[in-house]
Amino acid sequence: MDNLGNIGTTEEQIELMDVATNFCRDKSPVEKVRALIDDDLGYDPEIWREVGELGWLAIAIPEAHGGVGLSMAEVVPIAEQMGRNLMSTPFGMTTLAAQALLAGGTEAQQAAWLPKISEGMAATLALREDHGDWDLAHVDCAGTHSGDSIALAGKKQLVLWADSAELIIASVMIDDRLRFALIERSALPEGALRREEIIDETARSYELNLDGVSVPDSALLDADRGREIIEKVELAAGLIHAAEMTGGAQAVIDYTLEYLKTRKQFDKIIGSYQALKHPTVNNYVEYEKARTHLYSAAFSWGEQGRGEVAVRMAAAQAHDSYSQAADRSIQFHGGFGFTHDCDAQLHRRKAIMSGALIGDAPYQRSKLAGLLFD
Repeated sequence: MDNLGNIGTTEEQIELMDVATNFCRDKSPVEKVRALIDDDLGYDPEIWREVGELGWLAIAIPEAHGGVGLSMAEVVPIAEQMGRNLMSTPFGMTTLAAQALLAGGTEAQQAAWLPKISEGMAATLALREDHGDWDLAHVDCAGTHSGDSIALAGKKQLVLWADSAELIIASVMIDDRLRFALIERSALPEGALRREEIIDETARSYELNLDGVSVPDSALLDADRGREIIEKVELAAGLIHAAEMTGGAQAVIDYTLEYLKTRKQFDKIIGSYQALKHPTVNNYVEYEKARTHLYSAAFSWGEQGRGEVAVRMAAAQAHDSYSQAADRSIQFHGGFGFTHDCDAQLHRRKAIMSGALIGDAPYQRSKLAGLLFD
């Protein structure tokens, strides 16, 4: 195991990293990843049950609500190993939904939903719309008062794992204020969810049509904490995706090295050519930077100002590292690299999807510039 003590790795992180490394490697071989591409659900429900039994969904939930009482910092090693092994489950989105509830849920809402999430219930967020703005406060979907309920309208896109989630938290504008509505999956009318085709075939994404959906007033999160919810979710998503991309970068580099050490051209191992060795070393250096930034961000999680800077640095570096490593792997594999059978393709697609969800490296750096130099 790598020594990360110089950036404040906790004992809990190290223990979780050991368990997650073995679990994700054993439960998510690439053959199974590819088999699940053609599966409607997109993940193995037995593995999802085991994730719940391991207590991973409870890590960043307070003990008062059935959780472990740690923080997002301890979620990082799990997300990293899931990304390394392309393990698809609703884990990331469920964790983000819990963070939204912690940031803006009432005591009754937290008491109703957080224990269920701790025990393994899937949940998700519906925050993105067809304008494609990475600013999550840019919301066109609306809600209007109708007696003691709120009638919702509009469409959400890129709602990951919505068909598996028992709870969907959607952002809407009500009386010109940003609000968040708790929508039970069972309350959605027929046809409200439409499967989307996305570049990352290992994930499942849905369009959510809110027209005809109503929620009681009690299903709205705190009206005064809309900005706080957005900021918490945005940073938590940045940390989780940075972890997944960092793990993915490690995997695709290992995959490339194995090829470079075994493939022969003109009776010579191709890994001996400098034109392939030097870019591979550069990719590894960039990966090490990404991992250092990642655990620095985990260490700084919760620190006002510094925490956001660290998360955005980690997200930017992870996206660059993952994209570059996958690009080079595709190139080094020659004609085979441009086929669907090359595993580097799966990683390159996931890197593109992660950038689409949280903002790519240039976007993260533009946000950093505002934090550091304004």
